[in-house]
Amino acid sequence: MSLQFDQAKPMDVVAMGRATIDIYANETGPLEEAVTFTKYVGGSPANTAVAMSNMGLKVGYIGKVSDDQFGRYIRQYLEKKGIDTSHIAIDKSGARSGITIGEIKSPTECNCLVYRQNVADLNISCSEIDEEYISKFKAVLISGTSLSYSPAREAVFLVMEFARRNGVRIVFDPDYREGTWNSDAEAAIYYMLAAEKADMVVATRDEYDKMESLLMQGKSDDKLTVKNLLSRNVKLVSIKHGKMGSTIYTADGKVYAGKPYPAKVVKTFGAGDAYAGTFMFGLISGKTIDESLKYASAASAITIGGHSCSDSTPTKCEVEAFITAYDRVKND
Repeated sequence: MSLQFDQAKPMDVVAMGRATIDIYANETGPLEEAVTFTKYVGGSPANTAVAMSNMGLKVGYIGKVSDDQFGRYIRQYLEKKGIDTSHIAIDKSGARSGITIGEIKSPTECNCLVYRQNVADLNISCSEIDEEYISKFKAVLISGTSLSYSPAREAVFLVMEFARRNGVRIVFDPDYREGTWNSDAEAAIYYMLAAEKADMVVATRDEYDKMESLLMQGKSDDKLTVKNLLSRNVKLVSIKHGKMGSTIYTADGKVYAGKPYPAKVVKTFGAGDAYAGTFMFGLISGKTIDESLKYASAASAITIGGHSCSDSTPTKCEVEAFITAYDRVKND
């Protein structure tokens, strides 16, 4: 495999970015008709960190949360999930943790309202980044939402620089959210700057289109995306196609297809985070890419069968039981 991890390092993956609050309607239907809601920890890097920890990886977190009940809830939840929170800073400026309100109109039609004004995670600064901490990990997971504003933007690039000079693999997930950038051009510029520093990029087809909108002038496709990123020394490109599965392209010219498992869908949120976290588990654990994709697809199917993103990500035992049960039915 073209992407190798330093197995001598004591920790597996450190995630950086937004750890926020998800508030999902309990009733299926339009949000304006919802009566009750359930609170969860959310944010793509936080969900992915939980997915990795659930699979047995040693996970850390770099971020910033509000100095209030929501900030304490986020830290406590991640700690209970076995994630090291020693490098989650507390914002003292009065900024709040971000909130996402989820609408589940039907199992296949879900929407969200994302509140990202003056949020604590975007206030993380370069002075709060610890190179020694980063050097302990095999990989760092970077979320693109942290690139939308300063000082978090500069902190992200510092993390990537520290990772590179300490032999820590860089995984980049654009994590695009509508309305969280000043312009599409700005998003495209910073996404590409981050992607070309990464060893591995994991994104949906729509996110690649957003990233390449200036470079390709709206003419991008999977073949062009892969050619562009591999030419910039990215070693592994993952393109997620939703219910159609995913495809992995590696620097040694190999292509791997990940096929989705059938699922009883409750909501569409969270599948991509479960996929990314479980795929990372496979790679770091020494599984083949085909095996890693199988685990990732199973984790995605399980996650969309639950009401939340973070709480619905499965454990390693649950993923393996799911795969075994599916194979048994398929072979009967």
